[in-house]
Amino acid sequence: MGARTIPSSVLTGVDAEPAAVRRNARLLLAGSDRSRLAGIAADLQAVGYECLTEIIHEDLEIGAGWVAVVVDLRAWTTEGIAWCQRGRKEGWLGPTPVVPVVETAHLPDLGLADGIFDDFIEDPYSLSGLAARLRLVRWRFQREAPDALSVRDLVVEPESYRATLRGTPIELTYMEFELLKFLMSHPGRVFTRETLLSRVWGYEYYGGVRTVDVHIRRLRAKLGEDHARFIETVRGVGYRFSHG
Repeated sequence: MGARTIPSSVLTGVDAEPAAVRRNARLLLAGSDRSRLAGIAADLQAVGYECLTEIIHEDLEIGAGWVAVVVDLRAWTTEGIAWCQRGRKEGWLGPTPVVPVVETAHLPDLGLADGIFDDFIEDPYSLSGLAARLRLVRWRFQREAPDALSVRDLVVEPESYRATLRGTPIELTYMEFELLKFLMSHPGRVFTRETLLSRVWGYEYYGGVRTVDVHIRRLRAKLGEDHARFIETVRGVGYRFSHG
């Protein structure tokens, strides 16, 4: 399938989202320099985003509900990239697009191919360029988001990171959600624990296969007795998702 043409409204802002939609477009802005964050926050608000700023510290984690996380790397490139790497590895960055603000000299440090960042904003930037870059990131993310997965009354919505059972939300951790989504995306196929570790947790994860068993057990408990059977144990091999 060929690349889809980017709508002109995404690039130019003409006929872009109405004000009511923009007001619900919440961005998290994170960095180490409060004065620089204040400047970027003002610019983001000027182009129509609701913006929350956070000074990053060792224990800072983020919740859901952000259309993007903008990370100011200008004052702390190495530490900022490490924070983003940890967020991807430990799961609390979730599926949210992560967009760094970076000075030209530090562009080679981003390592865009490693899957941490979804795009970047080069400093100095213009307001129109800032708005266009974020529109493009959001458009790409929404276009690539997979459709909802459903089996009977169990529904998983990858785009909103929401899982429901009989219409009631299920409280899942990030990795529990990722594991359930992966298994539901491949019904009937058996995966070894090692394969699940590499496909769900990632090749950089150093935990043992016991991690998979623990998450499967927690998932089954949260699905309840009637739905736990969807995740079948294939003795001596691994696990598969079955329609029951």
